[in-house]
Amino acid sequence: MTGERFDNAFAALCDTPAEVRHLAMRSNLMDAIEVVVSSWNLSQAEATRRLGPTQPRLNDLLRGKISIFSLDALTGIATAAGLSVSLEIAAAETVAG
Repeated sequence: MTGERFDNAFAALCDTPAEVRHLAMRSNLMDAIEVVVSSWNLSQAEATRRLGPTQPRLNDLLRGKISIFSLDALTGIATAAGLSVSLEIAAAETVAG
């Protein structure tokens, strides 16, 4: 049995390279926020007070519910968590045909 192979799981889920990058950026932000929040050793209620979203929203973030968070919302939460968020822009790699 042969199947299509992908460079990463996001490539299997998305239709375009732009969607893959967008999903990967959101995932990376969520991971970084989770690491910071876990290091605080606070209850979710206390972490919510630091970060700003509601407690159910923070719970969704910590459970990895990526589909309900925009890149903009995650950037705001990451900044509130004390993270510095930057965007790297480079020319796309092209594949020789």
